[in-house]
Amino acid sequence: MAGITYDSATLVYPGAERPSVDALDLEIADGEFLVLVGPSGCGKSTSLRMLAGLEAVTEGRILIGERDVTHLPPKERDIAMVFQNYALYPHMTVADNMGFALKISGMNKDEIRKRVEEAAKILDLTQYLERKPKALSGGQRQRVAMGRAIVRNPQAFLMDEPLSNLDAKLRVQTRTEIAALQRRLGVTTVYVTHDQVEAMTMGDRVCVLKDGLLQQVDTPRNLYDRPDNVFVAGFIGSPAMNLIDVDLDADGAHLGGRVLRLPRETMANLAADNATRATIGFRPEAVRVVGEGQGFPFDTVVVEELGSDAYAYGTMHTTRGEAGDKLVTIRVPARDVPMKGDRIYIDIPPEAAHVFTTDTGIRVSGDVRVPTA
Repeated sequence: MAGITYDSATLVYPGAERPSVDALDLEIADGEFLVLVGPSGCGKSTSLRMLAGLEAVTEGRILIGERDVTHLPPKERDIAMVFQNYALYPHMTVADNMGFALKISGMNKDEIRKRVEEAAKILDLTQYLERKPKALSGGQRQRVAMGRAIVRNPQAFLMDEPLSNLDAKLRVQTRTEIAALQRRLGVTTVYVTHDQVEAMTMGDRVCVLKDGLLQQVDTPRNLYDRPDNVFVAGFIGSPAMNLIDVDLDADGAHLGGRVLRLPRETMANLAADNATRATIGFRPEAVRVVGEGQGFPFDTVVVEELGSDAYAYGTMHTTRGEAGDKLVTIRVPARDVPMKGDRIYIDIPPEAAHVFTTDTGIRVSGDVRVPTA
């Protein structure tokens, strides 16, 4: 096992106008579970394939442990990759699929069988070792693909959206199994997904990418509580953070005909930049419903009742007083939901507001504390 280093790693495809991965600097600790997440085309899978040796690095370096593997072929990097499509041989048994890489490396049959049986026990696949892949469910096939990686005892696991072919319920179950397995084995793991909920629930740290550029890498909690910019704020969290452009003056931010007072430190930072506008962000769970005239008006469009939770989607007046021009999501009491068309009033605690500059999208505010009920 070993740590992994991306040292200004860049990849530019021939004929491309910009890099697919642009000067990626990233340190992954030995035994860490790091998740690469971002929208389609952000460079997350390309970053993983660069590490695997499936894509050639244009500039910079990639190290596994102390070894520079930038120009080494995949078979010499001592990594194991788990793909989205499992890539199992249909004519082989589960045992043969799991031990195939060891067989071609020349390992003796007894050692192969021992490793396969150990991996099968860990993955609860012992009873399926003599079956063919077609006789297995999607989740079982994914575990076989995991087993094929485990038997090699690699320095790192690389996983490229391994759960995307599973149904929603099985995906939740399997992501828990993978996270628990990684912690048990202690193998450095780099995991790619487009699903930010998956990223937040699995990773020790999460690396957010956009257009080939690293936006932020941090623990799931810090990404949620202290996003570095508007993109991370809007991408991390489900439902997403509400983001509204507002006018500023000495009193605070103007929203819906009312003033949202901001912390003194935030106002001082904005004043130092002579800012007259800012982007305010607040999480759906940060607000509370208050009486008429006590908060910001919110016109309900639709309500999602999820049992223990309920979310109301509605419109708010923006700074310019245009009715219904900003769609906002709030969490409301599950037993007391507003009806479609109702106007309610919401309180946004100043300490729960995230503030970003409108021109660069960079964070201005300090720590955000979400009130507890």
